[in-house]
Amino acid sequence: MFTGIVETVGKVVELKKDGSNIDFGIESTISQELQVDQSISHNGVCLTVTKLDGSCHWVTAIDETLRKSNLGRLEVGGLVNLERCMKADARLDGHIVQGHVDTTASVDEIVEQDGSWVFRFVLEKEGLVVEKGSICVNGASLTCFDINENLFSVAIIPYTFEHTNFNQLKPNGIVNIEFDIIGKYIDQILNKRK
Repeated sequence: MFTGIVETVGKVVELKKDGSNIDFGIESTISQELQVDQSISHNGVCLTVTKLDGSCHWVTAIDETLRKSNLGRLEVGGLVNLERCMKADARLDGHIVQGHVDTTASVDEIVEQDGSWVFRFVLEKEGLVVEKGSICVNGASLTCFDINENLFSVAIIPYTFEHTNFNQLKPNGIVNIEFDIIGKYIDQILNKRK
């Protein structure tokens, strides 16, 4: 379980194909503090640390994960947003994030607004997006607005822009999306009653 508050950005230093899986070597400022078997969010995808090597940690993404997220598009030198799992006795600064990506979205446009940025996204498939509701984009907890069918926008403050991989995004780039878990449960309950 995560909060969507990105701790740091990691850099992909090595990729190894293993059948339909990909092993990622990620270098980051928190890699040396991690432990094998620990869950870490990578662009919003919960992955297990499989190996530690100096300033790098290794994780494996299986075919299912690669198909449903943007991790299969990563290349050496690519940047990923990282967050360690939430502590039960800590403040919940973002929102409840599971690290289970629901879909991807493409960047429709990026508008700089004199010190902040508005990112507009096109969802791959319609989802549970609510005006002023929470959404997780590449592992970052954000607030949706300007919703229109499969389009939505988020505003990015300078701190988030500088300390995540949002500063690397370009139009048509692909991001991971996790819808709010509370909304997903409510949607499922209502659909079962129909």
